[in-house]
Amino acid sequence: MTILVTGGLGYIGSHTVVELLNNNFEVVIIDDLSNTERFILKNIEEITGKKPIFYPFDLKRKELLKQVFDAHQIEGCIHFAAYKAVGESQVKPIDYYENNLFSLINLLQEMKERNISNFIFSSSCTVYGQADTMPIDENTPLKLPESSYGKTKQMGEEILKDFAIAHQKKVTLLRYFNPIGAHPSAKLGELPIGIPNNLVPYVMQTAAGIREKLSVWGNDYPTEDGTAIRDYIYVVDLAKAHVKALQKLIFENSETVIDIYNLGTGKGSSVLEVVHAFEKANDVAVPYQICERRAGDITIAYANADKAEKELGWKSETSLEEALRTVWQWQKYLETREI
Repeated sequence: MTILVTGGLGYIGSHTVVELLNNNFEVVIIDDLSNTERFILKNIEEITGKKPIFYPFDLKRKELLKQVFDAHQIEGCIHFAAYKAVGESQVKPIDYYENNLFSLINLLQEMKERNISNFIFSSSCTVYGQADTMPIDENTPLKLPESSYGKTKQMGEEILKDFAIAHQKKVTLLRYFNPIGAHPSAKLGELPIGIPNNLVPYVMQTAAGIREKLSVWGNDYPTEDGTAIRDYIYVVDLAKAHVKALQKLIFENSETVIDIYNLGTGKGSSVLEVVHAFEKANDVAVPYQICERRAGDITIAYANADKAEKELGWKSETSLEEALRTVWQWQKYLETREI
């Protein structure tokens, strides 16, 4: 079975491609390389012994997307391709709406015209906004997200629900919490272009001396140490959930399915807890400074992922320190590539 993976050379996408190939799926990747590099394709092949088909273009280019669907018997899609930085989305909201929504709509047009089902959407816990109670389960009311990024994810979910119902398609929405870590081979990991927007790669680069100090955005939140709390999930655990969700879609008897799953550990960790866990796991220092809160950030979010365990047979298995240890191994690998 051939699966299209958009953004398949990106952070979560590349780890998911590895898991798909290891589970005997054929994989076609579309990635515009805006937030990754070509060596990731080679590393996927080294890890799996299999080479996915790769097309380097932007999903907003409809004519090229049609050519990919013409060339391959695609039977499902996992859609990662999107701009993803909360802070940046506040500065460039129109770019986020254009990229994240137009690319999704173009994909769905092709799937509708060719009568293809089995669509998995890379969504986010940002669709819940600042939830009133913790942990957050799939029945937690959605709120208008603080960030433009979060709004594109919430809009994407609504588009997909309408698509599934109107055209009798099977769709799964996977709401991630905060992915961290790198592949145990140290050949795949988060590869931000320029200054990192996410916490852990910035911690990694600060420990490596690439950045002078980590900026901790606010220490006046109503939490134990004053810093914001998130649910940090190991990226390989997250990638395995996509395979489980895809297998459920494929073997589901119903023509129309809209499944929603939270993917997280069920435990929240503060920014400073992550910093100190990184220092402990890798025996390195991470200098930091406290700054003003960042626009679009919420105080606390962590998951109830019981539904994924019950219906997909999936749960997070990797501890925070274990995941952070793989981050440092990835950084050392990147340093050897530069020598």
